[in-house]
Amino acid sequence: VKLGGSTAHAAEMKSWIAALAGSRLPIVIVPGGGLFADHVRETQTSMEFSDTAAHAMAILAMEQFGHVILDRDERLAPARSLDEIGRVLEAGKIPVWLPSSLALAALDVPASWDITSDSLSAWLAGKLGANALLLVKQTGAFFDSDTADSLRARGIVDPGFAAMLPDGIDFHLAGPKDAAGAGAMLASGKLPGIRIVASTGSSAKKAG
Repeated sequence: VKLGGSTAHAAEMKSWIAALAGSRLPIVIVPGGGLFADHVRETQTSMEFSDTAAHAMAILAMEQFGHVILDRDERLAPARSLDEIGRVLEAGKIPVWLPSSLALAALDVPASWDITSDSLSAWLAGKLGANALLLVKQTGAFFDSDTADSLRARGIVDPGFAAMLPDGIDFHLAGPKDAAGAGAMLASGKLPGIRIVASTGSSAKKAG
């Protein structure tokens, strides 16, 4: 589950964190970069450092928001590797992925602004062999008819997301209106939001 950094200043953030922490599903929280990553973008323009440096800094920005999430609920625990994610789940807690150790060393993760926390959540889902991926966004501008490609075209997901999305995975998208009911859904083993297809040719369905 990628929790968008844009929720950082939103009223829904508290509800989302509580809902994710109480999930019956074995989930992993991937923090967005949010305002921390926005600051990297702004300073790259003024300081003129490379995309390689910006990529590393943006991944560290995800970790900053990750620590904000971790600070909100004792049922959450940090995880930096696939093994550590497994250990946290076995201990009955919800892992919050701190991505720098895995992502910065990965040869299949380009150092580009085309790859943000959206793509990294899809990449991690592939590494974990996850059955589903949920992106939590601070927007409701998506529809049952959307595909991963149409979301990319409108800037709702990053340019690299569709290519990173594992074949056959159930992709779900949720926005602010889903926050209130998310706790009950996750506690019952269901994902909030809508199911989005990877490409044109299938139809989206209500999650759960």
